[in-house]
Amino acid sequence: MSLAAQLWRESAGEAGRILAHPFVQGLGNGGLPLASFRTYVAQDAFFLEGFARAYAFCLAHTTDRAGLDGFASLIAGVVDELRLHAGYAKRWGVSLAGVVTQPATRAYVDFLLGIARGGDIGETAAAMAPCMRLYAFLGQELARGPVAPAYAEWVRTYADPGFEGLALRLEELLDRAPVDPTRARAHYRRAMALEYGFFDACL
Repeated sequence: MSLAAQLWRESAGEAGRILAHPFVQGLGNGGLPLASFRTYVAQDAFFLEGFARAYAFCLAHTTDRAGLDGFASLIAGVVDELRLHAGYAKRWGVSLAGVVTQPATRAYVDFLLGIARGGDIGETAAAMAPCMRLYAFLGQELARGPVAPAYAEWVRTYADPGFEGLALRLEELLDRAPVDPTRARAHYRRAMALEYGFFDACL
């Protein structure tokens, strides 16, 4: 079993806990208050900008063509997500300029960039992979049942095979990189905990 697959399997309990969170369930059944989604849009846009910068550190430190192509495509994927958030913001009157970040958002961004600045691609990928795999999981799981119209676009985005492909690409880059499994596991677990905290803070 690859390292990425092993780390995700070990995180099954936390992934299930996040799927069951009222914020996530509210995305699927439409019961999430619009005020909570507006908070999420602003906070997640800030987070995604940090996420793109973490990928950029990996791009700068990669030493082969596969890494160059992989991280470039992952950055492009984040840019697409930011366009989606811009659409949400315009539709529901959310300002993305000068976002006041919540402690949970700042903690997650600082965690990722703190690792990425060190230049270790394997460790950075281990810290970033949970976000990609988790969102693909949440989208796919929510799409299995009836999805209310309110946030159906969100569900479709992360249930889409194209997003699954991006998650797989990052996991492949993680599996190719030399990394201490103990450190990778610690980063992965920390990221999963920060994911829960991020959703919880937006509710």
